[in-house]
Amino acid sequence: ATSLGGPESLVEHRASIEGPGSPCPPDLLRLSIGLEDVGDLIGDLEQALDGV
Repeated sequence: ATSLGGPESLVEHRASIEGPGSPCPPDLLRLSIGLEDVGDLIGDLEQALDGV
């Protein structure tokens, strides 16, 4: 299981974790925002979205 609520930021694709019978939409990403610098988080998300 993914650890949510910790000090680090995480991105999780539930459908991949739960498998073919998952009730989660295939395009759903779950974000858990930690204690990192806001500018770093925004930069990381922008970089990830630019790569999609």
